Amino acid sequence: MTKLLSSLFTTKNDKIVKKLLKKAHKINQLELIYQVMSDEVLKRAFTNLKQEVQEGKKSLNDALPDSFAITREASKRVLGLRHFDVQLVGGMVLHEGNIAEMKTGEGKTLVATLAVILNAMLGKGVHVITVNDYLAKRDSDEMGKLYKWLGYSVGCITSDLHDEVARKAQYEADITYGT
Repeated sequence: MTKLLSSLFTTKNDKIVKKLLKKAHKINQLELIYQVMSDEVLKRAFTNLKQEVQEGKKSLNDALPDSFAITREASKRVLGLRHFDVQLVGGMVLHEGNIAEMKTGEGKTLVATLAVILNAMLGKGVHVITVNDYLAKRDSDEMGKLYKWLGYSVGCITSDLHDEVARKAQYEADITYGT
């Protein structure tokens, strides 16, 4: 009876999460393909995907499963961190322009890489805003290893960066962290 009632009274969020978990399942299937590729072949697959997006052959939504699967595999290789399914869902929520509430230690920094890498494919620059200079510097340094491995440039703007030429150079990066 309880199961029947809960199935009748599902919340909007439950339906959204269920839909996103189906996408996570697809990403898990793609992961099996990407994990056997060499670094060179994986990077080439990402470059080709990015090119398809920039040429208008694929939308960001169409590219999302492959982008997330490649990002997950690259993260394992570069950072030693693998995105969990719940983090994939968080990345999808961010990509859709929504807020993903996460507690301390649940991997907000890693979740952000999924949406950042996907949206940077457009070549228009992505800005990641953190709550303080320390996090902007830390995250641009640490996650920057992943971004650079995938061919992106990374910038960081902190409150002590006053030189306009230097600030402009940071803003011109593919991915820029700031406060």
